[in-house]
Amino acid sequence: MASVTSLSDSVHQRLAAALSAALPQAGSADPLLRRSDRADFQANGILALAKKEKANPRELATQVVSRVESGELIGDVEVSGPGFLNITITDRAITENLAARYADDTGRLGVPRAEHPGTTVVDYAQPNVAKEMHVGHLRSAVIGDSVTRLLEFTGESVVRRHHIGDWGTQFGMLIQYLEEHPHELDHESAEVSGEQAMSNLDRLYKAARKLFDSDEEFKTRARRRVVDLQAGDPQTLAMWQKFVDESKIYFFSVFEKLDMEIRDPDIVGESGYNDMLAETCRLLEESGVAVRSEGALCVFFDDVKGPDGKPVPLIVQKSDGGYGYAATDLSAIRDRVFDIKANTLLYVVDARQSLHFRMVFETARRAGWLNEDVRAVQLAFGTVLGKDGKPFKTREGETVRLVDLLDEAIDRASAVVREKAQDLSEEEIAERGAQVGIGAVKYADLSTSANRDYKFDLDQMVSLNGDTSVYLQYAYARIRSILRKAGEARPAAHPELGLHAAERALGLHLDSFGATVAEAAAEYAPHKMTAYLYQLASLYTTFYDKCPVLKAESPEQVENRLFLCDITARTLHQGMALLGIRTPERL
Repeated sequence: MASVTSLSDSVHQRLAAALSAALPQAGSADPLLRRSDRADFQANGILALAKKEKANPRELATQVVSRVESGELIGDVEVSGPGFLNITITDRAITENLAARYADDTGRLGVPRAEHPGTTVVDYAQPNVAKEMHVGHLRSAVIGDSVTRLLEFTGESVVRRHHIGDWGTQFGMLIQYLEEHPHELDHESAEVSGEQAMSNLDRLYKAARKLFDSDEEFKTRARRRVVDLQAGDPQTLAMWQKFVDESKIYFFSVFEKLDMEIRDPDIVGESGYNDMLAETCRLLEESGVAVRSEGALCVFFDDVKGPDGKPVPLIVQKSDGGYGYAATDLSAIRDRVFDIKANTLLYVVDARQSLHFRMVFETARRAGWLNEDVRAVQLAFGTVLGKDGKPFKTREGETVRLVDLLDEAIDRASAVVREKAQDLSEEEIAERGAQVGIGAVKYADLSTSANRDYKFDLDQMVSLNGDTSVYLQYAYARIRSILRKAGEARPAAHPELGLHAAERALGLHLDSFGATVAEAAAEYAPHKMTAYLYQLASLYTTFYDKCPVLKAESPEQVENRLFLCDITARTLHQGMALLGIRTPERL
């Protein structure tokens, strides 16, 4: 089905045409249309245009009003103040617009796709091999997943990349230890849970570290093993692959708990660019972008200096010939630009790494790998804080394991569901508890602007009141309950009916769903979608309180209000899906 033109776009087009007719010399002018509490919309663009053309703004506004083609769309236009236009939409136009969205059998609610989509690589959810995921891994995964969903919904071609930490000196230590203790990773069963796999690796890592710190001979052998790994020694690579495979079992189990799909081909870690590192360094050095300094290959920046005032370079290759993170990140840029042919590289990475990525991106620009046609963006996110406003830690001062945090959220949510449950089995309560608990964690994260820190407060997250996913899920479940109780009455639009103020407010907000999707995707801002959905649920609550649905005055009004209920439910469902959050049919 073709996309549906929003009411605001239709009004904008008519006002722009009237402006051009009133002031032909001004060319195409923007009426600056926005929602208003004085009418449905307000146009403020006439003031600036009148000033530019040295015209009286109220007189110009009056001329524009006389040229507006209202038809069945615009019910009233009045001049207000120094030259504002207050526009009221007809009830019929609101209902007909929603009916067109409702008829969209693709599930897109008439939302258009971008006219000129490109290819975006989204780098997110970057855990480390042989290490447990902790609360610090939460935001990259949740924000990256939602941004990916938003971009794909607009029509963008998205390539997911999970740049896992699977290379470096610690693997020499681990591999050497496993070589000397070959049964440490043997499993009696072919099927091992993710947490068991990581528990084995964690135990192995601690044992290897203890031996590395206490035995100089082992330390020497471990360092020699790093050289073997980097050189591609088959036996060493095979053992390294064991660590990666064990870790992936764990990664997949955590992401499954987070209700996120992570596909194996999308996991391209540091090791995936190993064969490119030498060439990356050669290209940078030959072009003069990087220079040798004290044996290391460095890139210098005028505005990056240490506390002593001396320049702090980006080190691409160390003086001993080893490669740092910069070499890997720059090689990844080359791959994503020249092989994947991406237009945008989006990195969902902790704000504390901002300086590193600023230097990496600038280096890539100097090398010509990034330009006006290809851009790199860091979507920097803040820290997860405890209730005390300090970084989230356990009582012992250790970083909180992500699985523990998620399990607690599910337990809290299950208790809330059980308290409200009337006809749910224990199995259904467990399923809803997981959907509500994980949804609560995701929503709390996404409803905060990514660059801000936020407090992790489970009591607030699973509350039925306030700006929480549970409030939205409950609103959706309540609508589904009304639709089930409707009996033979079916949702149907009746444009001939007048609308209550609460129906109008709900309808106009439903109309702006597409604009919100476009804005949230363009700005990589899922919090704009959460704000829209919270307002939608709030407007629906007002509608439900003010407008009887099943006991409306006539059969036609029952059908029309059921129609408003159903399209609200569909919009809530689609909007929550773009956040990666489930909407249970019953709560």
